[in-house]
Amino acid sequence: MACGPRAALAIADVLRDHVARLRLSPEQAKAAAHILACRTGRLGGHRALCDRCGYVHFAYHSCRDRHCPRCGSLDQALWAEAQIQHLLPINYFHLVFTIPESLRPFFLREGRTHALEALFAASSETILEVAARRGLRPGILAVLHTWTQQLEGHPHTHCLVPGGGLGKDGFIHRSRYLFPIKVLRYVFKIKLLQRLRRLSNEGKLSVGRHSGYELLRDADSRTWNVDVRRPLAGPVQVVRYFARYTRRIALSDRRLASYDGNTVAFRYRDRKDGNRVKVKKLDGETFCRRFLSHVLPHRFVRIRRYGILSNRVRGRLLQKCRDLLRAKAPPATKKESRSAACFRIFGVDPELCPKCKKGRLIVRATWRATPLPIDTVLATLAPRAP
Repeated sequence: MACGPRAALAIADVLRDHVARLRLSPEQAKAAAHILACRTGRLGGHRALCDRCGYVHFAYHSCRDRHCPRCGSLDQALWAEAQIQHLLPINYFHLVFTIPESLRPFFLREGRTHALEALFAASSETILEVAARRGLRPGILAVLHTWTQQLEGHPHTHCLVPGGGLGKDGFIHRSRYLFPIKVLRYVFKIKLLQRLRRLSNEGKLSVGRHSGYELLRDADSRTWNVDVRRPLAGPVQVVRYFARYTRRIALSDRRLASYDGNTVAFRYRDRKDGNRVKVKKLDGETFCRRFLSHVLPHRFVRIRRYGILSNRVRGRLLQKCRDLLRAKAPPATKKESRSAACFRIFGVDPELCPKCKKGRLIVRATWRATPLPIDTVLATLAPRAP
């Protein structure tokens, strides 16, 4: 089921021409095959009939891959609505934990799963430990990003943290500022470097031709960046920003400006130039390589919760916080079908007949996906000789 308009130019168009020339990991090959097969006959489809005018409607199924730029719009919106139910009526802070450029090789090759796990652990433990020293237990909603606006490697974590938490004497407020930035920088730096050194000594990380010791020493000599800000539009804005990347990576189809078969042009915001929108041009292979480099390892969880938002204690502790704040719990969401949710959120009714605009589409037949191996799918996409 597709909700919302499709982009005229898609990332799949670029992958179709160039991905067969690349050396891909199993995860990257799987994601590429899914994106290429999305909404095509390879993934099956169904035939629906209008109960009013008799119009026959054919639809191909989507891949539902979490890296696909075409899938997941409805799931993103529903996920954001679910997270908004967990917000407390207090101020929130948006924290961004960034690593020095010298550490990026640890996150690009074999063992990147261990490095990404270390990044999550270091950022979450930093917040929880600094908060514990001040006698409170906060909640953390964390999401991983591994890219810049120009698709380059840049692993960092975004964290949404309430301006307060549970303490011994009740709920403790920290409305004006959260924690000292210098303390967060120092604790985060120590924790991540310790974890990377241990993983490197155990042989679980690879940095290619670089020297792991020199990279760690260079990172230790630098001042790390931890950004803490209060979202001007409130925590709901941050939650919706997180939701955009629950089921896609790096770049959406709508940011593509042009593609002539060899060169790809896409729009990006230049952070160093007042967020001005500019256009970046890359050759097709480089574009595909950069895009697929952000495919996550198998079963890696991109969004995580800590503290009072941990899955095991979230319901009980959030209710305790609301009782201490004398705040009412948000109304429970009503159960609805995906079609009803699509119409409510996007204003698009996928069951409405596109011809007469009055009848309802009723599925009369379906066909299954074609069981082609990933390597076979990619091999069939190799460009033909002129």
